[in-house]
Amino acid sequence: MTALSPVATAPRLGGSRQLAGTGALLRLALRRDRVMVPLWVLLVGGTTASAANTLGELYNTPAERAGVVTSMTANSSLRSLYGPVFNDSLGALVAWRYLAFMAAFAAIMSLIIVVRHTREEEETGRQEMLSAAMVGRRAPLTAALLVALIANAGIALLVVLGLAGEGTGGALALGLGIGGVGMVFATLAAVMAQLTETARLAKGAAAGVLGLAWVLKAAGDAAEADGSHVLTWLSPVGWAENLRPFADERWAVLLLIVAAVLVQGVLAYVLTGRRDIGMSFVPARPGPANGRLATAGGLAWRLQRGSLLGWGIGFLVTGVMFGSMTEGAADLVGDNAQTKEMLARLGGQAGVTDAFLAAMISMLGMVAAVYVVQSVLRLNGEETSQRGEPILAGAVGRVRWAAGHLAIAFGGAALLMLLAGLGFALGHGRQTGAIVGGCLALVPAIWLIGAFAVLVYGLLPRVAVLGWAYAGVSLGLGWLGAAFGLPDWALKLSPFEHLPKLPGNAMEWGPFAALLALAVALTAVGLAGLRRRDIQTG
Repeated sequence: MTALSPVATAPRLGGSRQLAGTGALLRLALRRDRVMVPLWVLLVGGTTASAANTLGELYNTPAERAGVVTSMTANSSLRSLYGPVFNDSLGALVAWRYLAFMAAFAAIMSLIIVVRHTREEEETGRQEMLSAAMVGRRAPLTAALLVALIANAGIALLVVLGLAGEGTGGALALGLGIGGVGMVFATLAAVMAQLTETARLAKGAAAGVLGLAWVLKAAGDAAEADGSHVLTWLSPVGWAENLRPFADERWAVLLLIVAAVLVQGVLAYVLTGRRDIGMSFVPARPGPANGRLATAGGLAWRLQRGSLLGWGIGFLVTGVMFGSMTEGAADLVGDNAQTKEMLARLGGQAGVTDAFLAAMISMLGMVAAVYVVQSVLRLNGEETSQRGEPILAGAVGRVRWAAGHLAIAFGGAALLMLLAGLGFALGHGRQTGAIVGGCLALVPAIWLIGAFAVLVYGLLPRVAVLGWAYAGVSLGLGWLGAAFGLPDWALKLSPFEHLPKLPGNAMEWGPFAALLALAVALTAVGLAGLRRRDIQTG
């Protein structure tokens, strides 16, 4: 089936034929994302909206809030993580503590949505079938951007409704800042989807830009306490910070966000009209004339090595950054009893320094769970795109095919935690053995989450996305459970809560071995299911 004609014979950019079928594609996309989008909206918007209650309990007097402002202004390490704080009001503290992180989450949500409904649809061949009917050339891109707009608008609405009591203008600025950054990366992902040949590359390129934006923001915030450094202004996340919610809002900064969205959106629309469906402006390089991949494991390594390299660099750098700000964390906590209690729940009952290290190690362990699920479910992507079927048609068995990807997933997760530990040790300069051991002690919990993804993929491949559910629950409980004071039985739903919080506490080998055995068992059941079921055909 041939693609539509090039732009030379196509109607003008704004022609109605170019957008024919947008409504139907939008309804289809919303139906497909009827679980994912609401969960993202509730996670990002709901967390921010409820933050005032949490921070109000931690810093319940003007003196305590003023102390936080003073400490953050003087602490460049923590400022690089959270950003500058512009006011000692409760709303301003919410913006300081949550804006950058929630903006990054909104960006991740947006790039996933856009690539999912553009390049991924082309990669599977579904878009070519739709385009053979009454569907305009730019309708899929328009539908994808509309889904992203709806999701980011939902986040902004929740933020405004939840924080309006602290000041309507500040709540609106915070909501628009988070949602605006989401739309910047939605349109960036739309451009990447035109330039790259695969959904994986499009997501990776957009995520790489997000990582660069975060690094620029962190460097700029560390250099200047008022967000005025040029590096901060080079980052979309820095733009959101400089809106200054709840602190004499700078509404003109919104023009930067709007301009970025419009420029990138127009560029994506122009590019999508100048290529054939399934093609790209930066095609993949041809392979060598003679094949070099002798095994299924070699192919899995070839497919996943770039992702592992990017994750590894990120964990090492993040470990160094967190390690370097460890001493500053004790100064920030000071004599605040509520903060010490929350940090103790996150990082154990040791001193503030060890508790902070344990809390940051736990956070990276939860992020590593995202990597392991992503790597495991690469199997599902290979299967549904029909790239795995030719391999399985030969002498390669299903378990052997899957084993290559699983070795990279589970081995890569352990490697990430090792790199994180080395980074912490480099940044902190002390307790090298204890810190590295604390990172590696979380590996069974990470593997258990990956094993659950293997189980779902092996037994119920059409709902393999449920593999992300357990990872999401574990992340939510780990990041928000202690802050919201959830009971212990709820926190225990996360495998990380069954392991000791190191450094600062004694190692417990019983839970370590139990989680490891359970991970092996779930993986074995998942592989057994893969051997017995039919292979999907897209």
